[in-house]
Amino acid sequence: MSEYGTLQDRVQCKSLLDKVKTPEQCIDFFKDGMNLGWSGFTPAGYPKVVPIALAEHVEKNNLQGKLKFNLFIGASVGAETENRWAINDMIDRRWPYQTGKDIAAGINAGRIRMGDKHLSLFAQDLGYGFYTKDSPTGKLDLAIIEVSEILEDGSLVPTSSCGVIPEILMICDKVIIEVNTGQPSFKGIHDLLTPLTPPNRQVFNITRADSRIGSISIPCDPSKVIAVVESKLRDQGRAFAEQDDTSEAIANHIIDFFTHEVKAGRLPKNLLPIQSGVGSIANAVIGGLAKGPFQNLTVFTEVLQDTMLDLFDSGKLDCASSCSLSLSADPGFPKFFANMDKYFDKITLRPLSISNAPEPIRRLGCIAMNTPVEIDIFAHANSTLVGGTRMINGLGGSGDFLRNGYLKMMHTPSSRPSKTDPTGISCVVPHCSHIDHTEHDLDCVITEQGLADLRGMAPKDRARRIIEKCAHPDYKAQLTEYLNIAEADCLKRKVGHEPQLWDRAFKMHLNLEKNGTMKLKNWDVKVDLCE
Repeated sequence: MSEYGTLQDRVQCKSLLDKVKTPEQCIDFFKDGMNLGWSGFTPAGYPKVVPIALAEHVEKNNLQGKLKFNLFIGASVGAETENRWAINDMIDRRWPYQTGKDIAAGINAGRIRMGDKHLSLFAQDLGYGFYTKDSPTGKLDLAIIEVSEILEDGSLVPTSSCGVIPEILMICDKVIIEVNTGQPSFKGIHDLLTPLTPPNRQVFNITRADSRIGSISIPCDPSKVIAVVESKLRDQGRAFAEQDDTSEAIANHIIDFFTHEVKAGRLPKNLLPIQSGVGSIANAVIGGLAKGPFQNLTVFTEVLQDTMLDLFDSGKLDCASSCSLSLSADPGFPKFFANMDKYFDKITLRPLSISNAPEPIRRLGCIAMNTPVEIDIFAHANSTLVGGTRMINGLGGSGDFLRNGYLKMMHTPSSRPSKTDPTGISCVVPHCSHIDHTEHDLDCVITEQGLADLRGMAPKDRARRIIEKCAHPDYKAQLTEYLNIAEADCLKRKVGHEPQLWDRAFKMHLNLEKNGTMKLKNWDVKVDLCE
């Protein structure tokens, strides 16, 4: 028995107690090539004991590469499941986002076929059956869902995230349910709705960050359930990145900008609902808000990290809406569970199809803040592919918010170290090596050097503003020289709206690959690319 009750307590649909199995008893349900749907969104709310048991089965029986699956999950999940599956060559296809060294290595080595997608569109298209259209049944073969409780009618109460559970249940007729008794129940924290398909898709009538439009559980036909498995394993959430001088400088620029916008009347005194990504910069921004002058803040985002609890503790955050409660294993979740009476009623967890839907993001006027790999002088941004080819994690939900928010902001260090040069990688480049967010999406670019407000600016003006405000001093002159050369050449040919020279635009990237730094000797080109 867990200190938080028994499996019998949590399974109120008593007919399902006849389907209780051990994780090992579920192994026979899995066949090579299956399309699997998992709950989870970031390392929160994902199934644990069944995926771990299946990995152990593969390891014990030398089945690496012989038992492979296609995974459709809301976002990344815990490394003890997904990363372990990648090590054992158990993943053929993976949609739409992942984290972990081993799964990324598998993707970049060509062993794992990954599809990168805006998260709101992934949830929607999964429910439409687009990802399973070529399977014999047109559906997912099997789902594994972690829940806190199963209610009397068979409906499911998720745990720390909602992910794409509604869409999975729409297109899957066989479901394994992991009931997690190793933590308190999350019953009451969720706002759950299964979006229908057009032309019957519902209005998401969210008018405040804490609006509720659904119910506390997701319908599930008990006849679909083939196994109920008890789990006592908690989410292995990543510890949040520590703040440093660079991230704090970026946060200060953003807080100053918000203060200016309030004075100008373009933001209310309590700002507008905040969407913040993950990482040290996001943590620093939230930390800055906790110390800043703004009261009665609200959050409408996709991931709540440890620093959001600190913002609640400051008394300045009234409520937060998210797809997942992605706290660290320590101290995040222990702190949350010890103070559930303080946080629980102020947090709303929603399915991905709603947390990232364009409709409420635009209606609420969210302030979107995310971190890219690089931005270019015209304000295109690369969030996914280092050097244009090496996948890191995926696009995530940044585009959902950057295309629909009230203020669309991206923050990054102005430079990063290479192996041989402490400022060898400029995060401001002539042209991004891969573009996830176009110049049309961004309002502001921020580095520790400064904030470039690009609203209402034409391309060449944006370029000079970004170089002036955001580029590292080691690269300002180099980038300005490139822009001057490109502008003179393109205007001479009367093609100068957004000047680029394609024989030089990626020279900084090529120099990094060859010489270990983006610092160039000159912008000369010695090779005729059309030879």
